[in-house]
Amino acid sequence: MKKESQATPVPVALTIAGFDPSSGAGITADLKTFSAHGIYGVACISAMTVQSTLGVRAVEPLPPILVRQTLECLAEDVAFSGIKIGMLGSSAVAREVSSFLVAQTGAIARERIVLDPVLRSTSGAPLIEEEGIRVIREELLHRIGWITPNVHELVLLAGEDAVAGTFGREQIPAAAARLKEISSRLGNDELNVVVTGGHLDPPDDFLLAASGEELWLPGEQIVTNATHGTGCAFSSALLCGLISGQLPRQAVAAAKAYVTEALRSAYPVGRGKGPMNHLFRLL
Repeated sequence: MKKESQATPVPVALTIAGFDPSSGAGITADLKTFSAHGIYGVACISAMTVQSTLGVRAVEPLPPILVRQTLECLAEDVAFSGIKIGMLGSSAVAREVSSFLVAQTGAIARERIVLDPVLRSTSGAPLIEEEGIRVIREELLHRIGWITPNVHELVLLAGEDAVAGTFGREQIPAAAARLKEISSRLGNDELNVVVTGGHLDPPDDFLLAASGEELWLPGEQIVTNATHGTGCAFSSALLCGLISGQLPRQAVAAAKAYVTEALRSAYPVGRGKGPMNHLFRLL
């Protein structure tokens, strides 16, 4: 008779995100990142996209009921060690995810729920409607422990009244504090905000921890055309660090280091902005 394996269980992380056929971002990039960190990934697709390294051509959110059924089906079978949320695609899907997180209250700690608010493509094409941004701001912020906007996403989520004039490095701490204030008004004082600085020179990231700690993490400019999906990989790597028990500062630093090396070791794929080498540790 074959004996059942007695190996130590591998943590399971759930990603809720869009499908990128080029595998540079979204669901498949998240799963690669989880694997690179020794974590088993399960997935719920929120939207289908038509895209390649040359750009996004179309986005089609999945029916909200299908998203709900997928999440409920997985939750009935698997205990999640953490949840990463990426592109949602529509306000209706965003509401389903928010409802799912309510149902998971007590089953998973808020500090192991990470939202990467994918609002627009690199080319500027909207990936969720204005109502969807409102749902993220007014409902999802109440359910999560981490949010990882880039500079442009920070401006959209914090609101125009949080910024004045030209928005740059000097305005980031105040806008991050504004986002944390919005979360606190919803009853969530546990939000950690990481503003990814890929658009900055140098590409430093800013951490405003739930504890109130503020920290700039220095970045290294990697000259490469393989920059597609950096935000997805960062947020997924951050979740992996949190699952492993790292403190906020450690988890952010480790995620940043992972993305830097994945960029440094990238190889050519496609004729546009290619993917990072998510699995560089395994090769």
